[in-house]
Amino acid sequence: MFRKILIANRGEIALRILSACRELGVRTVAIYSEADRHSLHVRFADEAICIGPARSSDSYLNIPQVISAAEIADVDAIHPGYGFLSENANFAEVCEASRITFIGPSPESIRLMGEKDRARREMASAGIPIIPGSDGLVPDEDAAKKVAAEIGFPLMIKAAEGGGGRGMRLVRHKRELIPAFEMARAEAQQAFGSASVYMEKLIERPRHIEFQVLGDRHGNIIHLGERECSVQRRHQKLLEESPSMALDATTRQRLGQQVVAALKKLGYSSAGTVEFLREPSGKLYFIEMNARVQVEHPVTEMVTDVDIVKSQIRLAAGEKLRDVIGEPHFRGHAIECRINAEDPDTFVPSPGRITAFRVPGGLGVRVDTAAYADAVIPPYYDSLIAKLIAYGHDRAEAIARMQSSLDGFVVEGIKTTIPLHKRILAAPEFVAGKLDTHFLERLNGSEAK
Repeated sequence: MFRKILIANRGEIALRILSACRELGVRTVAIYSEADRHSLHVRFADEAICIGPARSSDSYLNIPQVISAAEIADVDAIHPGYGFLSENANFAEVCEASRITFIGPSPESIRLMGEKDRARREMASAGIPIIPGSDGLVPDEDAAKKVAAEIGFPLMIKAAEGGGGRGMRLVRHKRELIPAFEMARAEAQQAFGSASVYMEKLIERPRHIEFQVLGDRHGNIIHLGERECSVQRRHQKLLEESPSMALDATTRQRLGQQVVAALKKLGYSSAGTVEFLREPSGKLYFIEMNARVQVEHPVTEMVTDVDIVKSQIRLAAGEKLRDVIGEPHFRGHAIECRINAEDPDTFVPSPGRITAFRVPGGLGVRVDTAAYADAVIPPYYDSLIAKLIAYGHDRAEAIARMQSSLDGFVVEGIKTTIPLHKRILAAPEFVAGKLDTHFLERLNGSEAK
């Protein structure tokens, strides 16, 4: 096992990793920006090092600063969490060159999955169905017109190295193609440093379903079931649950086996998530893979009793999968609500000082957060301040427990998305499990009437 781990992140995921390290008897080093000087991960880590100003480009995304902190603290591993440098293949390579273990996939796997068009080709060659689209990158307007003529409208233009909904454009008509193509390229360049895009046929009213996987460094892969992530706003997930109401046992087993076989062929290790769109007919298509731990990993932990973060660390230390988690067992249902510091109606960020903070508790309730009364939510980073997870023996119990927990969650001084989640949980369409990625638009539309 590692002796000391640097946590290259902030907020609730930094605390989550810190907790896993303590259970394993591993010392921790926190890094922080000047804006996070009073954060809980700084207070609770064994050591803490300031790595720069508030802007993430000058701190959490500054590879030389992060590596310098790791060398000063004499760590033997770095856990990147999610976001920031977690899917940066160059960072993983620098860690290797510095003889520091990167707790995540290999640089080759990160690079492969980060290049969305290449990932599509590799998954297709491994037998995973993919959405009809361009054969690789679309370099210019003429190529875009040719691909559009082949796959038809509506279609999606997507950043090849993107994520989080950025660098994506929906095109329903021929006249929209070129303006959307140029906007997608410009946004991809600004967000990811690359203007590369590819094109896919649009799946109307899809469900977003993802499979959680874990792999060791000895060629063994296992899946931990699926999560339903269809409650979204502009491709940003708001609520997740496991299992999905849309998959029966036969489909779950078949697709899970396909995912495992594909990732074995690709030599994948560590935690990861293989994401699919499910069309109303029931057919599923691969869209991308996230080569890291996901924000929504707690729902899988609740229904499998597998500690994904602790498993990541043990697998990175060279342990075998069978010794880390054995044979996972699936039971019950779990739901996660992302509590963001945003206006629940307009989604405008709401940074500021929290004047009162109370989290719910009780059987089957979990809260992952780094917030507290009198904490200041800075305007520089993602607006996520807490994740509320509720477990039940079935979906109905999980929903009831989540509704009760939302009623008991108090955050004052800033606006949060708690009222929005209450509306979602009460919606008949959600209760019936009739979801797709346009659910929130319909909910807001019905409320406006």
